[in-house]
Amino acid sequence: MNQEQRNKAEKLFNEYQGHNINENDLNKADKKASNLGSKMADFKLLLRMMKDVMSGKYSVSGKEKAILIGAIVYVVSPIDAIPDVIPVVGWLDDIGVVGYAMVSLSNTIQRYKMTLGIN
Repeated sequence: MNQEQRNKAEKLFNEYQGHNINENDLNKADKKASNLGSKMADFKLLLRMMKDVMSGKYSVSGKEKAILIGAIVYVVSPIDAIPDVIPVVGWLDDIGVVGYAMVSLSNTIQRYKMTLGIN
């Protein structure tokens, strides 16, 4: 991903943080997870955490929730820094956004995993 695409991805990600998310969005995201290669498991963990946040089983700060929503909506959205219709390369920005969310939420993810009793 070049610098222009990175800037576009960051701008879109920031816009997506303000969106609302629903069960339909989570289902769409789950179907797209397989396109994320090595980040698929990470993304599925973010989805699981978001479902628990939405159901009230787990609580996160407003900022953490915004990062979760931003990453999920970015992956689901057809409007990307690199269009998803471009084979392989089209998912690089999505993978980058998921990686960013994982790093940004690393402490929250560790607490979440401890709550679930998983490593």
